[in-house]
Amino acid sequence: MKNYAIIVPCYNEEKRFPYADFLAFAQDHPEVLLCFVNDGSKDKTYSVLLAIQYACPQNICVYNLKQNGGKSEAVRQGMLHIHKNFKSELIGFLDADLATKPEEWLDMARYKEKLPQFGAIVGSRIQRLGASIVRDDNRSLFSSLVKKFIRVILKTPFQDTQCGAKIFQRNLVPFLFKAPFMTPWLFDVEIFLRLQKKFGKTTLQKGVLEFPLMNWTEVGDSRLTMKHAIRIPIQLMKLYYQYHLQGDQKK
Repeated sequence: MKNYAIIVPCYNEEKRFPYADFLAFAQDHPEVLLCFVNDGSKDKTYSVLLAIQYACPQNICVYNLKQNGGKSEAVRQGMLHIHKNFKSELIGFLDADLATKPEEWLDMARYKEKLPQFGAIVGSRIQRLGASIVRDDNRSLFSSLVKKFIRVILKTPFQDTQCGAKIFQRNLVPFLFKAPFMTPWLFDVEIFLRLQKKFGKTTLQKGVLEFPLMNWTEVGDSRLTMKHAIRIPIQLMKLYYQYHLQGDQKK
């Protein structure tokens, strides 16, 4: 029985995959299942993932997607795969670059267990005394602008919706991840919009915990290019229309 399950989406990670870090974590924490989702990689990522699964088969599994669908689809498929085939009560995801360490993901999960009234817990990269949050200044400025728009859409004072570390109670997974996401980079926002749609506008305040991370480091070779970045405002408008305006028109 693995109490916790972490989905790690992987696309063309052959040269930068932190093999030793993931393996050491898996060996030290047999209560955590690591599920690496190969998102149709064009390099030898799948072989690397099979190798780490062979090294620790007790709590490492690989889920192979033959066609590249983007991070949102890899996460979605991985979450559904784990829900269907394993009995983990807390299921979440983490970026393959380990900007957030799996040890801190596990700290989040254990903190969430102390507060069972919350359905989800999400990492928050808040700059504060004692924490080491290393972010690119230019990306931070762009992120702050995006954050303001997201707060308007969610109508909730979220500090950080885009951190790659998130955990959900098992019973929420089928509803939140059954349907494909509308956007490749803002699926985190769409997850929270789906929560609001199902449980009401006050859901996020009462049902989601933000967990201030102690350590987070921006890793180079970010997959979010400038071409993708300029599309984000358009994607936010689509989400606002789909979950607010269109919903109002149907009433």
